[in-house]
Amino acid sequence: MSIIVPWSFWRRVIVVTVMTVMVLPAISQAESSRKYRGPCEIHYPSDATLEWDCRVILPGESLETIFGEYWDEGARFNRIDRRHAQAGRSIKVPRRVEDLAQFTPLPLVYPPGELDEQFILIDLTEQFLGAYEFGALRFSTPIASGNGLNPTPTGEFRLTAAHLQHQSNLYTIEGRDRPYPMNYALRFHVNRDGVSYWIHGRDMPGYPASHGCIGLYDETMQKEQYGLPKDPELVDAQKLYLWVVGEESEGEGVMVLRHGPRLHIIGQAPGSGR
Repeated sequence: MSIIVPWSFWRRVIVVTVMTVMVLPAISQAESSRKYRGPCEIHYPSDATLEWDCRVILPGESLETIFGEYWDEGARFNRIDRRHAQAGRSIKVPRRVEDLAQFTPLPLVYPPGELDEQFILIDLTEQFLGAYEFGALRFSTPIASGNGLNPTPTGEFRLTAAHLQHQSNLYTIEGRDRPYPMNYALRFHVNRDGVSYWIHGRDMPGYPASHGCIGLYDETMQKEQYGLPKDPELVDAQKLYLWVVGEESEGEGVMVLRHGPRLHIIGQAPGSGR
């Protein structure tokens, strides 16, 4: 016995199938391309400590021309590097740029680290990292953490390994086949699936953009890979690495840190609740 299916049924199936095939790629593309247009779209609690205006970078402008001698502080306030501070992007510009000289969103004293010679605090809400010595802030630096799709783990950790010239085995340089450099890498966590999380040098686009690691300024790497900036100056990944391991590291391989600094990761990355 055979069943004859009318043509009207198959016609409806074909229409629904075609519509599904057309819609799914569009949704995927929209989600994958959803990025912040600039730091003005990110809101941090510390924004309230300064009076600032949101302005668009005009053609021919740069952080140096906008902030003058305080361009370094302007970059840190916006959690962005010079390569990403391009024309058309919006940035936060304090009405008194000299107020940026002492800016840090982190506490100058952190009691949980008072007994530690070295201690690291990472505040995902502020997108900032602080290096403490016996509870006193030694220096601080902006970060690029994981986003809502690839969150950075929170809690109490300890640095367990260092790797001067680490590379990603999952991700590559934009538009190239070369593994993405993760120089000055400091490992703080390995999850149950064996995935390692590191603090390392990377691009700083002005918003949470990593796949779970903690990224710091590495303009030397950017010049090598992209040709910009001409004169690298923002090298906080190197600064933190040397603060942890000292001036001498054990060659190019992974170095085990038997008594690495403790670190706390607190807060929630901006936009991760969307």
